[in-house]
Amino acid sequence: MSYQEPYNLDRTVRLVINCVIFIGIVWLVNVLKGVLLPFCVGCLIAYMLEPFVQFNRELLRLRGRVIATLVTLFEMTFFFTMLCYFIVPMIIHESTQMASMLKAYASTELHIPFVPESLHSFLRKYLDFELIASKLSRDEWSRMIEEGLSASWSVISGSISIMMSIFSWAIVLLYIVFIMIDYERISRGFRHMVMPKYRKLVFGVARDVKVSMNRYFRGQALVALIVGVLFSIGFLIIGLPMAIVLGMFIGLLNMVPYLQLISLLPTTLICLVCSVSGDISFWTLFWECMAVYIVVQAIQDLVLTPRIIGKAMSMNPAIIFLSLSIWGTLLGMIGLLIAIPLTTLILAYCDEYVIKHHEEDMREEDQVC
Repeated sequence: MSYQEPYNLDRTVRLVINCVIFIGIVWLVNVLKGVLLPFCVGCLIAYMLEPFVQFNRELLRLRGRVIATLVTLFEMTFFFTMLCYFIVPMIIHESTQMASMLKAYASTELHIPFVPESLHSFLRKYLDFELIASKLSRDEWSRMIEEGLSASWSVISGSISIMMSIFSWAIVLLYIVFIMIDYERISRGFRHMVMPKYRKLVFGVARDVKVSMNRYFRGQALVALIVGVLFSIGFLIIGLPMAIVLGMFIGLLNMVPYLQLISLLPTTLICLVCSVSGDISFWTLFWECMAVYIVVQAIQDLVLTPRIIGKAMSMNPAIIFLSLSIWGTLLGMIGLLIAIPLTTLILAYCDEYVIKHHEEDMREEDQVC
């Protein structure tokens, strides 16, 4: 029979003090979330890039981290630059094509089998297709690129929110560089902050959190990237407009389980608008898109997720939805991102320290009886 410490005055006071400290920490994090967010984003990006830093250190046989960090940042910058160089022109071409289709849809009467005319009327009433088309035009893309690349005085004379946004991203960039350079030293510093008598427990939990986060974040990011590429390729094959943008958007949604279902709405809308050209019917293009969804989803569920993420997604869908709802309500978008690994970790601890200990106590009671 396991011994349980009685609930005396001393234990009750300590429990109340711990609850007050926990509530105080939650309140402080809520107050400082605007300041902590850039640091958390910087830590997350540095954490995601850490395997590349270690790979470059081994490849170049470097002892320090400065050169390996700079090489990693250069590689990432070069990769995204080349990606933008080849992908952005295709996106601009697709956007221009989509803009002409939107203008045609806004002024064309369509009769699609099994699609009521009231749906077209509803879309034309509540969606300004002319405005959307103007935002997708080549001139608009050129203007956006020019404004993004030029350090114009309009940014300086703009609202304080724009300045704070630019300042926050600059702070994030600085955090990324400094954290990547001193990643190991910062990790050791966090270890020394823990009192010696609690280090075994805290380090054990931290190790489990790290393993869980490694398996989920890096694995889920890789799965999302592959899924986005597969959707883009599939949409390009069937000739869907905005294939690259829509495919990568679906890949980004895959960072949160089941959130990619939201993409069915814009996909259906694009099929509807594309049918105005007369080259392909709505239902033909729609079912081709559904075939792409089925094929990519099958690849994700049967190949990518089991091989890359493992058992992180093996929870019951009801538990996944519940964890997403709870953590999303508490922490917003960040909560949606960390919901699955944290829930997996909590369930593992419950199984290890609650259920198994309860079963052991029951066996001891049976033996005594």
